[in-house]
Amino acid sequence: MSKPQAIFPASRHTLYDEHRYSAAIRTGDLLFVSGQVGSREDGSPEPDFERQVQLAFDNLRAVLAAAGCTIDDIVDVTTFHTDPETQFGAVMAVKSRVFPQKPYPNWTAVGVNWLAGFDFEIKVIARIPQTDSTMNEIMSRGSMTALT
Repeated sequence: MSKPQAIFPASRHTLYDEHRYSAAIRTGDLLFVSGQVGSREDGSPEPDFERQVQLAFDNLRAVLAAAGCTIDDIVDVTTFHTDPETQFGAVMAVKSRVFPQKPYPNWTAVGVNWLAGFDFEIKVIARIPQTDSTMNEIMSRGSMTALT
């Protein structure tokens, strides 16, 4: 079994260094993405809520891309909201643009009272697409279980 690998986007923002965490961890064919927030380049929160949600998804896309994934590879989503009742409409508007068609990923939304100055956070689990080199490695081990 291979050792988990830390993944960072090309435009690694300051929050990863300040708070000492990885943007994502790849283990096997799964990618566990840390909570992404709607931060600007300097790490500060975007004040406009819908824009903050969109930036969180943009940051998520960058992390996914660094691991060779896209939004379509997401299988599980957890979002955190500081005021779910009033924020729901804006979140759903962005979510509908990001996930426009079925099959939609699993989704769990959690109301929280603190997100370090942010009002929205998204974390996901994605399945890393199989490449020819991954398939060759699986075949050389004589196991197809990784494909199921």
